[in-house]
Amino acid sequence: MTVNIENPKLQLVFKYFSQISKIPRGSGNEKAISDYLVSEAKRLGLEVIQDKALNVIIKKPGTKGYENSPGVILQGHMDMVCEKNKDTVHDFTKDEIKLRVEGDYLYATGTTLGADNGIAVAMGLALLACDDTPHPPLEVLYTVNEEVSMIGAMKLDGSIFKGRYIINVDSEEEGKITVSCAGGVTAIITIDKEYKEVSSPKTAYNIGIKGLQGGHSGMEIDKKRGNSNVLMGRVLNHICKNGISYDLVSIHGGLKNNAIPRESECVILIDDNNKEALQKEIGNILDIFKNELKTSDPGVILECNKGEETYDKALSDDVKNKIIGVLNLMPRGIQTMSPDIEGLVESSTNLGVVVTNDNDIKFEFATRSSVKSLKEDLNYRMELLSKFMGVKLDLEDDYPEWEYAKNSKLEKICEDTYEEITGKKPEIVALHAGLECGLLLDAIKGAEAVSIGPDLFDVHTPNEHLSISSTEKTWDYLVAILKNIK
Repeated sequence: MTVNIENPKLQLVFKYFSQISKIPRGSGNEKAISDYLVSEAKRLGLEVIQDKALNVIIKKPGTKGYENSPGVILQGHMDMVCEKNKDTVHDFTKDEIKLRVEGDYLYATGTTLGADNGIAVAMGLALLACDDTPHPPLEVLYTVNEEVSMIGAMKLDGSIFKGRYIINVDSEEEGKITVSCAGGVTAIITIDKEYKEVSSPKTAYNIGIKGLQGGHSGMEIDKKRGNSNVLMGRVLNHICKNGISYDLVSIHGGLKNNAIPRESECVILIDDNNKEALQKEIGNILDIFKNELKTSDPGVILECNKGEETYDKALSDDVKNKIIGVLNLMPRGIQTMSPDIEGLVESSTNLGVVVTNDNDIKFEFATRSSVKSLKEDLNYRMELLSKFMGVKLDLEDDYPEWEYAKNSKLEKICEDTYEEITGKKPEIVALHAGLECGLLLDAIKGAEAVSIGPDLFDVHTPNEHLSISSTEKTWDYLVAILKNIK
């Protein structure tokens, strides 16, 4: 579907957004979108580089009068988080995103929209295709795999670039200039499977948690929304604590470690004489959840239904207890708040994925902090707990925090430009979300960076939506910034 926007200024932006929405681009599956960007650059007659990681750099000379102006690196990432509603039939490896407009907002249908960060891709392409927009020399950089590992930015060759002003278009609130963000690491806990025989006939029950809002594990962590994996841990512990003996067969929850999980499920086995007590305790803990989450997740649902399958083996008691321990004891949610910036989450963890594989059970956490030592402290605490519980911990995809740079010339240009076109001062902010700016600044020595973007809501969920009017304001702002870099 092509989105038809009446505003002529945005027609080109949304033409490109519609085009890229037809191309599967989940993290790790960016070959097709990377190749499309290369072909579009060539069609426009522009210099283009596609590196071994599939990052794409497209270069466009400055317009008349701007040939010798400071160069700008306009940056976004081409991958998207692939989340869908459970009843949505959609294959993210081959199906296009189905777009729809409701009033001022652009949505997908049953899936994530991919405006994080497809809107940056579309804006960059629109600037490259425009002939009537004054700008300094542009290097438009599209990175891969930002949502999972930031491996694209990690593998970037900084010597390719001449520009020293980096404008990242991956923020989600129009009118704010981001100048700092958290660093992060992925923590993966593994429990090897061990089984026991089911000694007497037992009945299977499927326990499911759903109805939660979920969201971005950085941007929405401060909203204290329910985490389905954490809640499932409480359910399993609650059943044990209230004297109901059960065996655990499997557990699953969440799809991405950087999204607050909305749904989790497990299969347990119980004796028939415990079925009434089980349903009673499920009702009791649902009441507890409804009370605790009445503001953040009033639609929380906890179901317990008799299963159709029969099982002659289950996970050993030792494995079951380790699973319950990881779900209940590992750090989760907000850990520290910034003492310097009111309302800013400083450190957090998100248990985004739990999956039962053929040979093991894995748990994936996204750990974030704007202070390196606090991120390391969280790692140490998880290492200690893992050692005590006898589970394996691996730390992967560590990326640096983006420290605030005082007296930034680029920040001043962006601040003055915003005030010039709106009559208001922008808000200068730091984010708890992870942006690629820290890695880019490591690679491109002597550069300065800011991050801007239009209003985006419920990112990393099937309710993700983009404000069209805010996109227009952000486009006008970006064009004005480029005009003022002379």
